[in-house]
Amino acid sequence: MIPPSRTHLVLIPSYNTGPILVETVRAARACWNPVWVVVDGSTDGSDAPLDAMAAADPGLRVLRLPRNAGKGAALLHGLEAAQAAGFTHALAMDADGQHPAGHIPMLMAASARQPEALVLGQPVFGPEAPALRVRGRRLSNFWANLETLWVGLGDSLFGFRVYPVAPLVAVMRRTRWMRRYDFDAEAAVRLCWAGLPPVGIPVPVRYLTPEEGGISHFRYGRDNVLLTGMHARLVLGFFVRLPRLLARRARPRPPAAARG
Repeated sequence: MIPPSRTHLVLIPSYNTGPILVETVRAARACWNPVWVVVDGSTDGSDAPLDAMAAADPGLRVLRLPRNAGKGAALLHGLEAAQAAGFTHALAMDADGQHPAGHIPMLMAASARQPEALVLGQPVFGPEAPALRVRGRRLSNFWANLETLWVGLGDSLFGFRVYPVAPLVAVMRRTRWMRRYDFDAEAAVRLCWAGLPPVGIPVPVRYLTPEEGGISHFRYGRDNVLLTGMHARLVLGFFVRLPRLLARRARPRPPAAARG
């Protein structure tokens, strides 16, 4: 049995994920304690087995939103509950089986070594990854790295990462954005602006076929428009912060060993 952490938890938002949700939760619980799931107004019944699982497992907690509010909104709901319970860090993990649960301890260990850092999974794509998705994310990643002066953000759209809870909650409470598909990239950029050092860890990405239970709520038109508007906002914010970012960039950085 994995002893419960008092500082770090796994947070899984889910919206109509299908049967893969239970598999994801079981895999996460096999690697970490505690695991919290935020059911974001699901209507497909995928969350129904979770109540019985949580009743038998004190390391699992299920939170629910009455209607679909978006990934960022679901995570904020979980983050605020985690902060109230005394947790300092949360590993965000998608419910669709793409993120490897076996890498949870590695990311958590990196966070424990550098609790002030934003620990980012850096995706390693396999041959089954949709080429359009892989190529399309390069543009968003270019803008996100520009907006942070190439501080080491890497991939801005991969949501498998460990956040210090208090800085992220503070950032999200200051804006009405970051509630849907724009969450991952904007959270990373704004936390880098806030001075959190990024730490990247390569992790494999698994794209499941529909036969394997894979499901995606990404919509190319809608979500690319959302990302375009997000980067327009962030570029404006980048120019406002540019003197501060340049001054921070000019400071001596600690040796790589000291940064973990």
